Amino acid sequence: MAGNDWINSYLEAILDSEQENIGRNSSLLVWERGGFSPTRYFVEEVISGFDETDLFKTWLKVAATKGTQERSTRLENMCWRIWNLARRKKQIEGEEARRLIKRRIEREKARKDATADMSEEFSEGERPDTVFDSSSQSGTPRICSAEAIESWARLQKDEKLYIVLISLHGLVRGENMELGRDSDTGGQVKYVVELARALGTMPGVYRVDLLTRQVSDSDVDSSYGEPTEMLSGSITENGGESSGAYIVRIPFGPKNKYLAKELLWPYIQEFVDGALTHVFHMSQVLGDQINGGQPVWPVAIHGHYADAGEAAALISSSLNVPMVFTGHSLGRDKLEQLMKQGRQSREEINAKYKIMRRIEAEEVCLDSAEIIITSTRQEIDGQWCLYDGFDVVLERKLRARIRRGVSCYGRFMPRMIIIPPGMEFNHLVDGDADGDGGVEEHPVLPDPPIWAEIMRFLANPRKPMILAIARPDPKKNIVMLVKAFGESRALRELANLTLIMGNRDTIDEMPSTSASMLTAVLKLIDKYDLYGQVAYPKHHRQSDVPEIYRLAAKTKGVVINPAFVEPFGLTLIEAASHGLPMVATKNGGPVDIQKVLDNGLLVDPNEQEEIAGALLKLFADRQLWARCRQNGLNNIHLFSWPQHCMTYLSRLTSCSRRQPKWRRSHGGESESPESPNDSLRDFNDISLNLKLSMDGDSVGAVENENKALNSVCSKMNNHNAEKFGLPRMKNPVFVLAMDCDEDEEFGGLIKKIIGSVRESGFSRSGFIMSTSRTVSVVKGILTSQGMRPVEFDAFVCSSGSDIYYPSEDPDRPFALDEEYHAHIAYRWGGEDLRRTLVRWADSEEQCLTEDEQRSSAYCLAFSVRNPEKVAAAREMRKLLRTQALRCHVLYSHDGSKLQAIPVLASRSQALRYLYVRWGVELAKMVVFVGEGGSTDYQGMIYGSHKTVIMRGVCSGHAMEDAVAFDSPNIVWADAHAIDTALSELKLLPT
Repeated sequence: MAGNDWINSYLEAILDSEQENIGRNSSLLVWERGGFSPTRYFVEEVISGFDETDLFKTWLKVAATKGTQERSTRLENMCWRIWNLARRKKQIEGEEARRLIKRRIEREKARKDATADMSEEFSEGERPDTVFDSSSQSGTPRICSAEAIESWARLQKDEKLYIVLISLHGLVRGENMELGRDSDTGGQVKYVVELARALGTMPGVYRVDLLTRQVSDSDVDSSYGEPTEMLSGSITENGGESSGAYIVRIPFGPKNKYLAKELLWPYIQEFVDGALTHVFHMSQVLGDQINGGQPVWPVAIHGHYADAGEAAALISSSLNVPMVFTGHSLGRDKLEQLMKQGRQSREEINAKYKIMRRIEAEEVCLDSAEIIITSTRQEIDGQWCLYDGFDVVLERKLRARIRRGVSCYGRFMPRMIIIPPGMEFNHLVDGDADGDGGVEEHPVLPDPPIWAEIMRFLANPRKPMILAIARPDPKKNIVMLVKAFGESRALRELANLTLIMGNRDTIDEMPSTSASMLTAVLKLIDKYDLYGQVAYPKHHRQSDVPEIYRLAAKTKGVVINPAFVEPFGLTLIEAASHGLPMVATKNGGPVDIQKVLDNGLLVDPNEQEEIAGALLKLFADRQLWARCRQNGLNNIHLFSWPQHCMTYLSRLTSCSRRQPKWRRSHGGESESPESPNDSLRDFNDISLNLKLSMDGDSVGAVENENKALNSVCSKMNNHNAEKFGLPRMKNPVFVLAMDCDEDEEFGGLIKKIIGSVRESGFSRSGFIMSTSRTVSVVKGILTSQGMRPVEFDAFVCSSGSDIYYPSEDPDRPFALDEEYHAHIAYRWGGEDLRRTLVRWADSEEQCLTEDEQRSSAYCLAFSVRNPEKVAAAREMRKLLRTQALRCHVLYSHDGSKLQAIPVLASRSQALRYLYVRWGVELAKMVVFVGEGGSTDYQGMIYGSHKTVIMRGVCSGHAMEDAVAFDSPNIVWADAHAIDTALSELKLLPT
């Protein structure tokens, strides 16, 4: 079976014996054979789920039945199977190639258009940010000394920062982490927990909250159901009552069920609402403790991975605080890898991994984040550059223009910062860099149990150990490692192989992909007869990992990471701290680690002989091994947690300190939530940020009203505050968000719903109108239906870019919330953006015309001349992102109207603003939407509020992976049966 010649002969037999059955397709099959290795194609691409042993047995059966009808049938079936799969692979590859060409052309055109607006060349010659200087790799002095920490502490002593981290999926807890339990509980979980703990000990940091999902499932430990867990060792000496680092678990999604990350997408908004409540409450508590009663808002909301990134974007926009994002692994990179394999189409990949939802969430992070933290340069150049919203050249040019004070024409780009993950090196003692301190033996102590668990597999446990720690995932390339070891006699004689592949009870209980990979590894061990030379324990605890490294170092072994692509390589740093040299993939993070540590060799993960050769080189050359070990120990503190946190906090505090600009009323926070006073209790506060307006949607009207603001405000101070009846204490609050295309239909439906609610006995209910229409159009609709503005408590107009409150003044019936405009102004290009969009929209192919009547300072409106030719909302967002134009674009009125609004604005987020500012409880809201409508309507469906979907109102369908239709908070209703829907939601009249 050497070289798998039997597979080649099998294919030759098909061609020779069944030429007449192939007919005109034989040339295609020959061409397919000639284009790639038949062995690799047949084994890896054709017979998925079978290994070489099974195929060899099949061939023996065919050979034994030579000349019979059974042989002919087998050959014919295999021939057609190969031909069909080869054709399908080529179709997928062709479609992907055409898509990539089209995408490249679109990006190049967009970048050219963006660059045309910014003709200045780089005068500053900026270089990308880096944490380490590769020119000083060797002999790098240790940092994070006691003096450095003390100096940092002196600078930060007056700071009392509140930081919020988010990591949604996996099983997150502070102690005994079950890493490797599944694909969701891996390095990311460990990283965010240790980051939270380390930040909690840093000078200037008062409180760190790591928000994750609360899981109450009998299949997982009960600790994951605890609402709060304090991380040990996270309180400084001067910490106060609520200081330190905590894991806060927010319940969302199906109760009593642990979900994989691909299934969490429909429940993100539910988490956001729960997290928003916690952060808002904690800000008030910290304000009472350390800030004289004024809220202490988070200095940043930091999302980890795409799902948490989307949640962080929504929370930060609700609070108007900076957002930070760390991708860990990116959707486009995963999609590219899967497409290169050619086994699945884009549709199949998306169905399994929800990859397009994940990619869109990462694009949203680019729109909203001030800082993107990466571990390596490869993430920027090889992964983020695949996204519509990021381009290295454009980012550098924008940054240069900002520093020179030159206009960027409404364009913005997040800042990419390289900060490698931190590590704890408490096991190192003085002398580690010069001696064996990192791996000192402790003869007085018994051997750790994990040592015996590993050594029981090995006939000669004294031989040097090749250590690989990775879950059984195809991308970790463990199969190639076992092949390299098994087929190298010299390597087998020199060393043992230890594979730490997560925890398992039985293979049958593992996920199918992991089970398949582990089975393949075990079969290779049997094939090469590696018993006594390979260890593969079934169980280990997180606390055992340092002991595993120590055992490998004691045998003078090597750690290896042969992954096809490794985003960072945390295990390599952990191993280096124990004196282990490394052999690692040259694709991804290990390249940067090697530049800093200089403690090993990089290899091509696809080359089996290269992997074996690197291992042999380290074992055969003991001076090289010792030099790599020493270099690793000398430089390892460049990856310490103090260094990581100092760099992290310096970047974080350099961001603009955005936070809510409005002030709560004096003494209002202590008022009982059942208070009958549902007005703006302190009129002196709101007089500074509300404008009376009847046509506040007009840019000119807003400018004219600014001139009379002082006189208007003085008049307002003499008015009774109860004229502005905000719904802050009303229960429930009904939000009318149906997107009817015709004004008359819209007004009639609103009147009908209000009447039905009143008839159902809700005496203390409030009403909010949420629409894509301008406030002047809303006034006309109300007038035509014989209704008055004061029947409502608030109006969310122009797709969430304006919020108005009703007034008793017949000449000025609406008050514009100006602080909301200050709230959503982040990354809004204003007039520069308007000029850019108008020039772009007026081009012949766009079929768009500026609609000045519907435009305002924070809403740019356009009329669609030909809805059939204009791009879909998704494509429109892509076109804008490729030019670094940060805004939401959405269609309304059956696609005949288009609006561009700030990235922090939306009808959904406007409701969260009302909650944060005025205390309008989300759980007491009932939102009425249609079956379809404006392209933002699905954002109104889900969350902690109740939703009534009106049958027959508009048309369309929300994405299944965006909306949890099985939620008990969502009901369907007919226009004539509103009371039935309210009873289904278990709402009782007050």
